[in-house]
Amino acid sequence: MELIKKYFPDLTADQLEKFAALQELYKDWNLKINVVSRKDIDELYLRHVLHSLGIAKVQQFNTGANILDVGTGGGFPGIPLAILFPETHFRLVDSIGKKIKVVNEVTEGLGLKNVTSTNARVEEINGHFDFIVSRAVAAMPTFVHWVQGKIAKQNKHTLKNGILYLKGGDLSDELADYPKATIYDLQDYFEEDFFETKKVVHLPLKFKK
Repeated sequence: MELIKKYFPDLTADQLEKFAALQELYKDWNLKINVVSRKDIDELYLRHVLHSLGIAKVQQFNTGANILDVGTGGGFPGIPLAILFPETHFRLVDSIGKKIKVVNEVTEGLGLKNVTSTNARVEEINGHFDFIVSRAVAAMPTFVHWVQGKIAKQNKHTLKNGILYLKGGDLSDELADYPKATIYDLQDYFEEDFFETKKVVHLPLKFKK
C-alpha cells in the first residue's frame, strides 16, 4: 500500500480506503476461486495494483471516458484504474466466468459505481471505447484483430484513441508491423526492480463502423 502512496501522493481519502481494501478482498476471494498466484497475492500492490497503474503514468483518463479492459482476469488493470479515475467508466471483460465472479465481488466490496463486467469473448462486445487496456493476454497482432471496430471516433485525450497494453520483454518482432506504436518503459516511472522489463505500449487505432 505504501507503494501506491509513493507514486500517487494526491489520492483522496476515499481512494486510499479503496486501495487499502484490495489486499483483504483478493486474499479472501483467492481462497475460494484461485485467480492470483500465492506469491502474487503477497506482492499484490507491486505486481498487480501498481503495475496496472502504470497505464495512468502514460495517460490520465478524462471524465466521461469509456475504457474497455480485455481479458481482465481478476480485475487488472481495470479495477485499480477505476479507483484512480472514478469519473471514467470501465467495462471489464473476460471469457472465464469464475474470474468475472471475482471481479463482481471485489467491485461490490469496494462500492465501485464506474465498473461493469461481462463474461464474454471480446469479439462479442458491442460499443466504442476511447481506449482498450489489457495485460499481455495475446500477441499484439492477435489482440488488434480481436478489438477491431471497437475504438471511438472522437479523441478526448492527449494520446490518440487506441490500445494501451501492459507488456514485458523485447517487443521488436511483435510490433514490427505497427510503426505507430509507442513504447513507454515503466522503469522510467517506477524504481522497483520488478519494472525493469515492463512496458506500456500505445497503439493508436482508427475508428471503424
